[in-house]
Amino acid sequence: MVRFAAFVSLLAAGIVLQLSHGAEVNVTDKAGKLCLYANLMVNFSVSYAAGEKKDTAEIELPSAVTTDGSECGATSSTLKLNFGDGHSWSVNFTMDGNMYQADSITFSYNLSDAMVFPGSRSNETESVTVKSQITNVGLDTCYSCSSKDMILTDMVNMTLSSMLIQAFVSEGNKSEIITSCSADSPPTSPPTTSPPTTSPPTTSPPTTSPPTTSLPPTTLPPTTLLPTTPPPTTPPPTTQGTNATTPGTNATTPAPPPTTQGTNATTPAPVTNATTPAPPPTPTPTPTLPPPIIGKYSLNSDNSTVCLLATFGLRIGIKQGETYQEMNLDANETKASGSCGVNSSELKLVSSTMTIMLTFINDTAKFRLHAVNFTAKTGSGVDFNAVNTNLTLWEAAIGSSYMCNKEQNYTITNLLSFYTFNLRVQPFGITKGDFNTAHECSLDDTSILIPIIVGAALAGLILIVVVAYVIGRRKTYVGYQTL
Repeated sequence: MVRFAAFVSLLAAGIVLQLSHGAEVNVTDKAGKLCLYANLMVNFSVSYAAGEKKDTAEIELPSAVTTDGSECGATSSTLKLNFGDGHSWSVNFTMDGNMYQADSITFSYNLSDAMVFPGSRSNETESVTVKSQITNVGLDTCYSCSSKDMILTDMVNMTLSSMLIQAFVSEGNKSEIITSCSADSPPTSPPTTSPPTTSPPTTSPPTTSPPTTSLPPTTLPPTTLLPTTPPPTTPPPTTQGTNATTPGTNATTPAPPPTTQGTNATTPAPVTNATTPAPPPTPTPTPTLPPPIIGKYSLNSDNSTVCLLATFGLRIGIKQGETYQEMNLDANETKASGSCGVNSSELKLVSSTMTIMLTFINDTAKFRLHAVNFTAKTGSGVDFNAVNTNLTLWEAAIGSSYMCNKEQNYTITNLLSFYTFNLRVQPFGITKGDFNTAHECSLDDTSILIPIIVGAALAGLILIVVVAYVIGRRKTYVGYQTL
């Protein structure tokens, strides 16, 4: 049963969640009760052969879909949405205790549909199956994710958004309790870096006590000192015979001439009350990040054999507005997951601060890093996301590994950079559970330096011979002079 919805308004823990226009479906069991509900948007980007070139078809999941092929079971359910001329999108759900998850997503597309795939050389129906990131959803709750979730393969890219899904609906009543995806969760309040208690710089008004033109120390005879009863700022005139010191106005009176006491004339240095401002605080230099920890990651296929190996240390550079920051991937706190396929393999690395999805494709005889999907929480607590699905990096022959021990810098997007250390990857053709022969990057391959050095030495030698020959020819012509 298919319904068209303008929006669905849900109240969950006092929060109202609104969904955009999309396909909304209700799947019922044999008793006619609701057993599976979905409201979501999906966009597809499909590469296909058109004549002698490759073309790309952009497809949007329409609101007019059918659910033929959907079914509800006690511990497994399938949502299948059929649309257009032979296209379908399906999700398989499984239950584990009091939680459920989506195990896989399958998209089938009919290349003979000339409206969607004009000029296609194939009339076959192709399918691509990928792992889903919908996990750990509590029973009797709806999974909600308004953020975009990009799933990348070598031929098909899927973008899911505005999702509201509930599998294993009990008693035919859709729940109003929401389990939100991590991308929708509010950023953890950044460590309360309460604005640095820079209490207005206590440049306490320069202690310019009314310019106490501190009178030069008058060396007086020891017996004639007057009692010190004057106000602190204007000492009374100290009359010592002819040596009377008459202080004038405190602001402008020049220091009186030195008082000469017999032969031991003490000439006090003029005292200036200019308060020397405290030197500005030395800015604390930005700490340099230590080299990242080298992580070792591996994936196993269904028969428990190793199908993907990767070893590297990774530093990430992020630009947000006018600020630039770097962070290291902490290999000790990173969990690796993903999938291995014939034509594409994915390595997903998740730490407490970032998630990295690396997609490798098998291009007949070679493999390469084809796509990167990166999300992170920056030091300011703001979510950052960058995606590039058109990369050609870490390229090597199938059955070998790619290796680069020296630090390398890769510009993934204009806002994201990767710095790798001791890199070695092999996403296909692993034998005996270990890396195969390595294809070294140009920075590591010192063999190329030998012909360069030899060539430079030969060029220098030839130049010396030519110069010596020219000089020798000139001396030969110095002979008899004509009479």
